Amino acid sequence: MYVAAPYKESRSEFLYELMEKYPLGTMITYGDPGLDAVHIPFEIAKNAASGDSLRAHVARANPVWKNVPNGAEVLVVFQAGDAYISPNWYPGKHKTHREVPTWNYRAVHVRGHIHFHHDEAFLREMLASLTDRQESTQSSPWRLADAPADYIAAMLKAIVGVEIKITDITASMKLGQNKKYEDLKGAGENVLKTGNEVIGHAMLSHLKIKD
Repeated sequence: MYVAAPYKESRSEFLYELMEKYPLGTMITYGDPGLDAVHIPFEIAKNAASGDSLRAHVARANPVWKNVPNGAEVLVVFQAGDAYISPNWYPGKHKTHREVPTWNYRAVHVRGHIHFHHDEAFLREMLASLTDRQESTQSSPWRLADAPADYIAAMLKAIVGVEIKITDITASMKLGQNKKYEDLKGAGENVLKTGNEVIGHAMLSHLKIKD
């Protein structure tokens, strides 16, 4: 991914927070039939000794675990909001008319080496952790133990675990940081008016940096 200098983001803590808030990733692989993309929710497993990893699971019926060998390099793309930007939202445009439409977005690319897991212990621990994270906002969180044991056992046989050892993280936060204060403010406020609070607030958060 090409990242222009004003949009580069390398703070690992911030990027981890984004991936945890927007866990649905697009896992891009290259295997036997060629390129493939799988859309699955991930969790981050932190390990100071062996390195951090992304964990998830795919349906056993999905041939990706047969087509892609263990250890192969894969790419996972996380997207954390996007918005169309009209030139008319820049006050400066009405003076110079030197503006064009663009699209703002936040994207995180994670590269790593993939490993597929079939053992029940890994699958149970990964599913419990992933479920607990996503259920944490519920007033009455669902747990694996809430379902009959034989049902969970059958579900475990229908999935394959995914673990990606992270080797590199690249991120682009394209939010108009290269624009003048008044133009970034005007565009951000208009994005909010469209109902897109995620990108609108992200854009306006850069105003205090420019103060």
